[in-house]
Amino acid sequence: MATVHFLYRSVREKSFLEVRLQHTENTIKYLWSAKTKIEVSKTFWTKQRDVKSRDVTISNEQTRVKGLCSTIENLILDSFKTTTPEAITKEWLQTKIDLYYNPKKNDATAETIPINLIEYFDYYIKYKENYPSDVLIRKYRVLQKKLMRFQTHRNKAILIKDVNKRFKLEFSEYCESQQYSRITIQRDFAEVKTICIDARTKGIETSLELDKLSFPRLKATNIFLTFDEIKAIENIEKSKLTDSLENAKDWLIISCYCGQRVSDFMRFTADMIRIENGKSLIEFTQKKTNKIMTVPLHPKIIEILNKRSGAFPYAISDQKYNDYIKTVCEVAELTQIVNGSKKIETAPKSGIYRKVTKDYRKCDLVSSHVGRRSFASNFYGTIPTTYLIYVTGHSTEAMFLSYIGKSNKDLALEITNYF
Repeated sequence: MATVHFLYRSVREKSFLEVRLQHTENTIKYLWSAKTKIEVSKTFWTKQRDVKSRDVTISNEQTRVKGLCSTIENLILDSFKTTTPEAITKEWLQTKIDLYYNPKKNDATAETIPINLIEYFDYYIKYKENYPSDVLIRKYRVLQKKLMRFQTHRNKAILIKDVNKRFKLEFSEYCESQQYSRITIQRDFAEVKTICIDARTKGIETSLELDKLSFPRLKATNIFLTFDEIKAIENIEKSKLTDSLENAKDWLIISCYCGQRVSDFMRFTADMIRIENGKSLIEFTQKKTNKIMTVPLHPKIIEILNKRSGAFPYAISDQKYNDYIKTVCEVAELTQIVNGSKKIETAPKSGIYRKVTKDYRKCDLVSSHVGRRSFASNFYGTIPTTYLIYVTGHSTEAMFLSYIGKSNKDLALEITNYF
């Protein structure tokens, strides 16, 4: 239960009222105060505000002050109902009051733009120029919840203008204490920075340090299947696999020759295929980007379709697919020890998983993304990069090269092949 009270806290004869929010959470009482712009005299507040008076001046003042206080009280209580208790702080309360007096409006929507980082995520998703896909929205929500936990830990609201060097250090230390990997912290902070930069374009104040904030880029270990390893998977004797594993094996091979995400290729059906100039093409809309794609079908994919009477394998959940293809790769004897990252439970039965980088069997590192990366890595240098980028859907060549782990040195060595 939350209650709101107004207090006169000045020694001056005339001053602004202070608003006080009180609420109880898990038997703990919280008390937060903020300044308002409701100006009254000390005499009125202490002696006249609740007394019936025939004096018109006093009566009008009572009506004015009561109306202003009621408006502020309703604003606070309404906001309280739609905010998680851990997000309620002195800064949160003052921000609500400040926005009431100085609302920042978006010209197109006339909606108040949040200055709190966590609240801005909702605004960002709603008004993003290209409305994000369900996949991206889930990614934003995961980060938003992580920031909520961080905000509770620091017991202080995260304002967009406060994302500076000190915030970066606090966020990094918190994430490390929660056993997140350095690469995950780097990725999350880059997303926070992007959100803040977007807020700046809407007129929200940001730190002068924002543009220079970054983490040293760590190179992720990229696992992909070579053509020889894909061949070993193809050659697995059918008797060694159940029908479910055989189905997953065919999807794995398809993914290695189409370069698409599991959210896309797992939706492939024969109805999406069309023939032009004797070539088989498949047309679909990428789930993550909403981009309409037309991609040629590799002969290896057509082989699988012919084996299945023109049909794709049946669709399965991402989790089952991830589990099955690990078994498929184990049967194919892809058990060499390689360095990579794998989600490990932080403690028995904790239900909390974090990525741990060390040496594992290659088959244990295989996941739904391995086919897309295998396509990009295996065909790099044999198919022009422009065409590969078209198939994978990367925005820039730099992003594509980073995706397959190519450094400037790698590029320089490959250029020598043309000398």
